[in-house]
Amino acid sequence: MEPRKHDRVRYFQVADDGTFPNSGLPMLVYSAVDLPGEDAAEAFERLFHSNGWGGTWRNGVYDFHHYHSTAHEVLAVCASSATIQLGGPSGVTLDVTEGQCLVIPAGVAHKRVRSGPGFLVVGAYPRGQAPDLCRGGPGERPAADRRIAEVALPRRDPVRGTGGPLEQLWIAPGTPPVV
Repeated sequence: MEPRKHDRVRYFQVADDGTFPNSGLPMLVYSAVDLPGEDAAEAFERLFHSNGWGGTWRNGVYDFHHYHSTAHEVLAVCASSATIQLGGPSGVTLDVTEGQCLVIPAGVAHKRVRSGPGFLVVGAYPRGQAPDLCRGGPGERPAADRRIAEVALPRRDPVRGTGGPLEQLWIAPGTPPVV
């Protein structure tokens, strides 16, 4: 799976592997996002909020494969670095560092493989969406697949706002946002 590039954003797509549904929407990886101020976590929270993403939290990333069937998610690396696997055991493994952001569509498995000391991310979800926690267990699907299909597309890119890469890559030209 080679990353494709779009306006300083790499994007990847991973297929359903039978356990994890993953998504027809690409995952986005933003290069280092330069925000003013000394507190990266506060700056990312403000940025996400200004672009219609809320429910922010600060923590790490679980060390087991999981996905959300009820929400898309953005993760901003605020301190240190980590290796994150996206798409399940045979998915994409990325090294992420402070200032990078990942946008993970509903259904895409993700986990922390390893992290440096003090690793911290800020996470958020499109306004009106709240995450559940799915682990790819027996019997989880097809109910999770139905929930994923009902997750609305966000109105704006969480990092770049109106007209950002998320809109250009997730929403077909001429299709109005649905959140």
